[in-house]
Amino acid sequence: MSARPRHGSFGGLEAGTAPVGSRRHKPDYWILILGSLLLGIGLVVVYSISPALSASQKTSQSYFVIKQLVDVALGVVAFLVASSIPIGKWKLLVKPLVLAAIVGSLVVMVTPINTAYPAHRWIRLGSFSFQIAELIKLALLVGLASFLTAKWRSGQLADSKKTLYPLLGLLLILGVVVAKLQSDLGSMGVMVIIMGAMAFTVGVPLKKIALIGSAVLVLLALSVSTSAYRRQRLTTFLHPQSNCQNSGYQACQALISVGSGGVAGLGLGYSVQAYGYLPEASNDSIFAIIAEKLGFIGTVAILALYAIFITRLKRIIEHTADQFYRLLVVGVMAWLSTQMIINVCAMIGLLPLKGITLPLISQGGTSLVFLTAALGLVFHISRYTSYSVTEPKTAVNETPITSNSHERGRLGRPYNATIVTRPRT
Repeated sequence: MSARPRHGSFGGLEAGTAPVGSRRHKPDYWILILGSLLLGIGLVVVYSISPALSASQKTSQSYFVIKQLVDVALGVVAFLVASSIPIGKWKLLVKPLVLAAIVGSLVVMVTPINTAYPAHRWIRLGSFSFQIAELIKLALLVGLASFLTAKWRSGQLADSKKTLYPLLGLLLILGVVVAKLQSDLGSMGVMVIIMGAMAFTVGVPLKKIALIGSAVLVLLALSVSTSAYRRQRLTTFLHPQSNCQNSGYQACQALISVGSGGVAGLGLGYSVQAYGYLPEASNDSIFAIIAEKLGFIGTVAILALYAIFITRLKRIIEHTADQFYRLLVVGVMAWLSTQMIINVCAMIGLLPLKGITLPLISQGGTSLVFLTAALGLVFHISRYTSYSVTEPKTAVNETPITSNSHERGRLGRPYNATIVTRPRT
């Protein structure tokens, strides 16, 4: 007679143990190298525009550099802490993370808003600010990985009551809290992609994913139609040149910055747009500043770094035996790649401006800290990759996994992997 997994286990394994068929080995140091390169690029760019930012905002020349150094230092600490926590312990952190996200979402609604950014997105204490959406992303990442792994192992991925309805309920809650109350449609978009990527990978039927996608489109239409400034942003996106002095100002200045860089750029020590012309030059608009300084060649090189980063994450996914581990990396890959795509496309006029930072490069402490923590989690998981991937049974009745089973996940084992089954006792 088969028995249920013991309390505190996941993927058929006790919390904190390695997957069957894999042993602890050296981590993927490319995660560390690529992350350090992107952080270094951010520091160099912020340092190069700090005189212009100081002149336009009337602050000391060291203010922006020191702020970026502090953010990077906090990010390094977050990476080290996250990479040292056993993966099994993260499942035990689901409830505390969700509780913290709920409390933070309540606190942010009563926190005084900044007149420059009239939205309830930040918890502000003096000069300190904390964007609650980043905590929600981390809680979503770990909580959803745990939930989908449980449904995968019990064979309930196709069960609407057990899987689809809870996902739709979660989507609705996030839509109300993040898109409506916090007025952060960009972060909501990132969360939707994280949910979709993880659901697709674990093997949720495509018809149900399509239903979730339809719900997303409905929520998107409602959020845009009921918000005057979002309708204005959509109009600006469709016709940015029609109002470059008002609503289309940032979009127009971003295009000017990108175009003025040419092929080789103006050089690190030269920038016109950073002198108060391009809003958020060190934050949301930093890709446009990079294009101005480094030109087409420099921006392509940076995009190549992101492409290599995403490729390394995909490799870890393909060679990770445990489903919980795999879903965590899928979520981080979706998080990193979606933010990069949204930011870059907004700066070159392919998407509306959404206030999303360029991962690991933009100045933005909360985003940087939580994303580096997520990458620390991936760095730890990379210690347990294996070319001979062992996949536990997906259902209670121990039905063998076949090559066309959607429950094993769509980004599962590599072509040269070996399936090793293990009976329960």
